[in-house]
Amino acid sequence: MSNRPIILGIVGDSAAGKTTLTRGIAKILGEEDVTVICTDDYHRYDRKQRAEMKISALAPECNYVDIMEQHFRLLRDGQPILKPIYNHSTGGFDAPEYIEPRKYVILEGLLGYSTRAARDSFDVKAYLAPPESLRASWKIKRDTGKRGYTEEQVREQLKMREFDSEAYIRPQRQWSDMIVSFYPPEEGSGQNDLLLNVRLTLRPTIPHPNLTEILNPEGSHLGEAIRLDLERDMGKPVDVLEIDGHATKEQVVELEHILCNEVPYLGQFCSLQGNEDIGKLVGTTGETLQSYPLALTQLMLTYHMLKAAEQGG
Repeated sequence: MSNRPIILGIVGDSAAGKTTLTRGIAKILGEEDVTVICTDDYHRYDRKQRAEMKISALAPECNYVDIMEQHFRLLRDGQPILKPIYNHSTGGFDAPEYIEPRKYVILEGLLGYSTRAARDSFDVKAYLAPPESLRASWKIKRDTGKRGYTEEQVREQLKMREFDSEAYIRPQRQWSDMIVSFYPPEEGSGQNDLLLNVRLTLRPTIPHPNLTEILNPEGSHLGEAIRLDLERDMGKPVDVLEIDGHATKEQVVELEHILCNEVPYLGQFCSLQGNEDIGKLVGTTGETLQSYPLALTQLMLTYHMLKAAEQGG
């Protein structure tokens, strides 16, 4: 096993689902063994200053990218950092926090792959790319419910940030090892709209689990709810794994076993019945839902972290 922290990156635009994915992975690995850092803490200006300067938090010049790079390197070497804290509730900064990295580190945020120096610190890199219409609805729900904005203010912010999203956030997709795209079911499918499908693009930058045994000319023998296709991404062949929100527990068990058989340590997390914390979503009325696409995405990224640890990082 690696004698330094294993670092996972989860990058995506605002309200792309980074925190939901991060929390589930931390639960799988054991929260006492995971350090989670949000790179929003490296904002250079507070909310009032950004408004006065007419600059968005997505722009690199609005962030201390050089300090972020330095802290990434220190964490990778197992060294402590004095991390700034950006308070999303107040829009200002709180006192910095002394952090010692644990066995696993998850760095989630907007600009984690924006420079070569930053990218070099990661063992595994995921990029979240939901449809823009879905991300907008998530952002409206979050920012009106937790950050004190009106729906009109959030929509205006999305419009103002579109240039920076296209210029600075989406290009980072190219540096990821796995692209995660949750998307709603087709209309009239009878599926609960909260239980999204997921499309996982597995790029050849790291070795992914061997899933060929579920691939045949007619599709997956696990049923229509789980599909594995061969496609091309940026000119290179990739596997694309799709899992529908209506997949049953029985249909996903075999896929879980493929992951767990390759990494023995992951085996203790393979029973969805025995590990009820993963794949959990809270519905609009407060009900808790079990999403197998989310659970399997969390397991897939955990698989890669454990593989990296097994190989010494």
